[in-house]
Amino acid sequence: MASTDKTAVPLSSPKSEATPPSAVAAAAKSPFNYSFVDVVLRVLLFAATLTSVVVMATSKETELVPVPGFPLIRIPLQAKFNQSPALVYFIAALSVTGFYSIITTLASLSIVLNPTYSKTFLLFFAFFDVVFVGIVASATGAAGAVGYIGLKGNTHVRWTKICNVYDKFCRYTASSLALSLFAAILLVLLSMISTFTLYKKIRD
Repeated sequence: MASTDKTAVPLSSPKSEATPPSAVAAAAKSPFNYSFVDVVLRVLLFAATLTSVVVMATSKETELVPVPGFPLIRIPLQAKFNQSPALVYFIAALSVTGFYSIITTLASLSIVLNPTYSKTFLLFFAFFDVVFVGIVASATGAAGAVGYIGLKGNTHVRWTKICNVYDKFCRYTASSLALSLFAAILLVLLSMISTFTLYKKIRD
């Protein structure tokens, strides 16, 4: 009679699926996505500079001002940014910075899509971001000095304050200055990110 016993096949104990060392090393080395942050900050830079320029350009205001020596006689006088060289420089500097932000946003997007020339672009960013920090900071300082004189005046040289008369002009100027200060902070962050990312790529 044929035996019905079957040869027992030993069951192999389930192996613990360990993560390959190469995958662990790759996960440990996976960098934070600085390129995405760079793109976002450059878009914010464009929005800040564009808004700052538009607010300053639309800050003009016309008020009836008494004639010195004849307080009963009032004439319409207009306050606008092109009456001050510092504010004209402010508009020019922020406009150039906005154009620069468009170019660098496109370049940063190209790094995300094709990182072949990333080191070249990062070196460009690291250099010119610092240059534009200086440009925006100097423009903000110059316009801020004019705004402070308009707010407080200067009794030593008999410059009277104008913000008590041209309220809208001063409010718009202050808002534009706040946006330009925000743009300068963004440029500082962008400069730090570009330099750090370039350092990591050179080191690796």
